[in-house]
Amino acid sequence: MTIRVLLADDQALLRGTFRLLIDTQPDMEVVAEASNGREALELARSQRADVVVMDIRMPEVDGIEAIRLIGQDEDLAGVKVLVLTTFEMDEFVVQALRAGASGFLGKGVEPAQLLDAIRLVAADEALLSPAATKGLIARFLAQPSPGNLAGGERLSTLTPREREVMTLVATGLSNDEIAERLFVTPVTVKTHANRAMAKLGARDRAQLVVIAYETGLVRAGEERA
Repeated sequence: MTIRVLLADDQALLRGTFRLLIDTQPDMEVVAEASNGREALELARSQRADVVVMDIRMPEVDGIEAIRLIGQDEDLAGVKVLVLTTFEMDEFVVQALRAGASGFLGKGVEPAQLLDAIRLVAADEALLSPAATKGLIARFLAQPSPGNLAGGERLSTLTPREREVMTLVATGLSNDEIAERLFVTPVTVKTHANRAMAKLGARDRAQLVVIAYETGLVRAGEERA
């Protein structure tokens, strides 16, 4: 199955470079390019993109607002957004995750990492990669924000195993790693994660991580064992 990619960045040269890279892959293709968030939203609808590689700072409609609008559009429920930005150590990154991004990378990323990231996001895996970045996310998400005051009550809908899987997802473990730790199959882990997402209204695993931090299920400074 070919992954349909939409590139959203106000730098034409950068879009062209990414297009050349992505179009060399047998399992993905660039279906459109957008120079701002408004175009990205329109093209995501018309071109049925699977993954939008989105810059944060763009004219007219910025990347964060575009991510929110994509998340609010029922027709775009399956669209994933990978934020690619110059400003890795920036609260805008956390805003993008809260808005519905599935993960992010810095623009200095190696070509192979970008391609792997697109595949991960398309496969509904959270991409919150470098350790320093995860620390940044944890620090910002640990701070209360409007609309999250009832977050703890939302967790009461989860079963103990769903909470356990959600915690491990938020600490950065893959399905295979969680399965090994809990002595279950990766399919079982994915089932519990999907049920938690459905109950909490999370679009994907990245949003599950956001909710885990915001509700205090996982706290800043906690690391993988």
